[in-house]
Amino acid sequence: MQNYQDLKVWQKAHRLVLDIYKITDGFPKTETFGLVSQIRRSGVSVAANLAEGCGKIKTPDIANYFQISLGSLHETEYYILLSKDLEYITSQTFDERNNDLKEIKAMLISLIKTVRASRNTIS
Repeated sequence: MQNYQDLKVWQKAHRLVLDIYKITDGFPKTETFGLVSQIRRSGVSVAANLAEGCGKIKTPDIANYFQISLGSLHETEYYILLSKDLEYITSQTFDERNNDLKEIKAMLISLIKTVRASRNTIS
């Protein structure tokens, strides 16, 4: 598999994590060990599982890590919605991050399908 940093989906996921860290800096201190911790971990998991999957050799292993990344993306999507509903972020911030999430999701699903369609070991 290629260098994860070359994947456009990883680059977008990494930018999302950086945005999440900036956004959550403004959350109430009471959320430090709750929502802030959860949204940061799920966001990091998206990019980290893409990176880890790129380090695998066998196609099923690669696809599995990318699938885990997709699950973490869905989790992050919910935390962004919750943050808006709790009024920790503005509707504009929600819309911007939600658009990012949708774009990453589409790219990730396409990548998973491509990897699963491959019958040979990717190296």
